[in-house]
Amino acid sequence: MSKILHRQSIKRELESSRRRMLLAAGAAVFLSWPNLAANAAEAKKGFLPVTDKKDGYSFLYPFGWQEVVVQGQDKVYKDVIEPLESVSVNTIPTSKQDIRELGPPDQVAEALIRKVLAAPTQKTKLIEAKENDVDGRTYYTFEFTAQAPNFTRHALGAIAIANGKFYTLTTGANERRWEKIKDRLHTVVDSFKIEARVLQLVWFNGKCRKHGFYLSVLF
Repeated sequence: MSKILHRQSIKRELESSRRRMLLAAGAAVFLSWPNLAANAAEAKKGFLPVTDKKDGYSFLYPFGWQEVVVQGQDKVYKDVIEPLESVSVNTIPTSKQDIRELGPPDQVAEALIRKVLAAPTQKTKLIEAKENDVDGRTYYTFEFTAQAPNFTRHALGAIAIANGKFYTLTTGANERRWEKIKDRLHTVVDSFKIEARVLQLVWFNGKCRKHGFYLSVLF
């Protein structure tokens, strides 16, 4: 009988120690997880934050823009007075692991602009494309114009691959307002961040269960 009680006591102590370790680990993750919305809002006045936990990305958009629903786009915010001033995010599944697998920045940007971001009838021009590494993740950013018969849109884009998805953020404005608003649009593109999907181990009734969630790579 005493041996049974002794084994039960040891088992309870081990479970208690395991719970303390898991709580400590969970607290460490919680404390290190940045509040992207609060940090972004504090860092950039005149902008509002968007954090999509489901698809794992965040960005800023200018205060006053309104969210609209556009078929085929994950998120769209735009100026209701200047409709060419907008930001949109789109995600599609991919088997690639890194944006560099698709080719160099100018080649990838050219193809994306021509096939996706501009209408077939528009005349496009790639102004610049470059590679940026932010906290271990590679982004391609680019600048281009798309000329239609009655307007020219001057735009910026950012693309990256993570979590089995190809992410595209595009923002822009009418060419006639480019000089006035370009700094704000650069802030939008520079704020675009993708979060890494990691694995959380949770003990429940003595069993370890796996749960996926998004944890920012910025902490």
